[in-house]
Amino acid sequence: MALPSDVIVIATVAAGAGAGAAIDVWTRRVPNPLTVLLAASGVAFAASGISGLTVGASLLGFVVGLVLMLPGHVIGGTGAGDVKLFAAVGAIIGPAHIAIAFFYTALAGGLMAVIVALRRRRLQQTFGGTARLIATAAANKREIESPLENNRFAYAPAIAVGSILAALGK
Repeated sequence: MALPSDVIVIATVAAGAGAGAAIDVWTRRVPNPLTVLLAASGVAFAASGISGLTVGASLLGFVVGLVLMLPGHVIGGTGAGDVKLFAAVGAIIGPAHIAIAFFYTALAGGLMAVIVALRRRRLQQTFGGTARLIATAAANKREIESPLENNRFAYAPAIAVGSILAALGK
């Protein structure tokens, strides 16, 4: 049976990441007030003993989430809001669980990318662009980010799935 504190943590992750996903799908942005509120909630939960983390572990979870997602942003794969959302979730679930969330998020994001590419009839282009992105250390970043390419999609839903799955395993 889940402790009330576990329910609070899981519900906060689900509500925050779910709201971020819905907003990202609708507006293609993850709002800063949401990510700040989530991060502050994570630190407050740690300070009050709700999350079972120390304040240091909460802050480390934030940093680990930031470090894990930042390379994707630098090479053009994710937006800054995605990075901040993932870091904020890290403040709630801590460093070990945010690492697990990263794995689940990558799986969900990859599946979403394939589905989006299939629906847009550009699977071969997507795989080719991804291979070039990796092989050339992001030399084709501008090409991928071009609105004419029709290859961008909201990534916060993948973050929500990965984060919720990791929180449930807590």
